[in-house]
Amino acid sequence: MIADYIQRLRNLREDHDLTQQQIADYLGTSQTMYARYERGANELPIRHLIALCKYYHVSADDLLGLSDSKDTSV
Repeated sequence: MIADYIQRLRNLREDHDLTQQQIADYLGTSQTMYARYERGANELPIRHLIALCKYYHVSADDLLGLSDSKDTSV
């Protein structure tokens, strides 16, 4: 489940042709910290989870792999 969440973060970013720096800027954090979220080295804060769900127009359940939907590249 954790690997799904990490992979979904990266897939969403790449499917939208965005860099880690662009997402980090949107979240108000550093590229290094965002890269740590994608690697699973740090947990994604809830405020960032909410912001990313709004940005990508996906539910938290989809991003976290808790729903039946497999496609998060909306």
